[in-house]
Amino acid sequence: MIINLYPAFQIVLLLFRILVAAIFISSGWSHVQHPNERGKDIGMSSGPTLILGWVEIIGSVSIAFGIWIQIGAALLILTMLGAIYKKIMIWNIGFYEDQSFGWHYDLLLLMANLIIITANQQLVLIG
Repeated sequence: MIINLYPAFQIVLLLFRILVAAIFISSGWSHVQHPNERGKDIGMSSGPTLILGWVEIIGSVSIAFGIWIQIGAALLILTMLGAIYKKIMIWNIGFYEDQSFGWHYDLLLLMANLIIITANQQLVLIG
């Protein structure tokens, strides 16, 4: 090993959790604010779209603030499994498609949450 970066691990993991949470909060907030429009885009009615939005927001807050991190990450993993299933089985979209609509991004977010769920770290406050 050239440089021991382990002491920075918890800070980097916290920043990683915040980044993942920001992505899901943005998506969830869009679902909550515009459930009819977003529902049409993803092939769902407004009720389930609203629930999906709140699940994304709750999972995001959980992993960002360190409140039941594993439960929050599990909620987001289920969300991504649903998105991947829909893209592969219903919409017949490949791993990487034109205009970046493939399920590669969804898989990346699923793996990010797997990292979070297995790291099982508590909230780290800097200072």
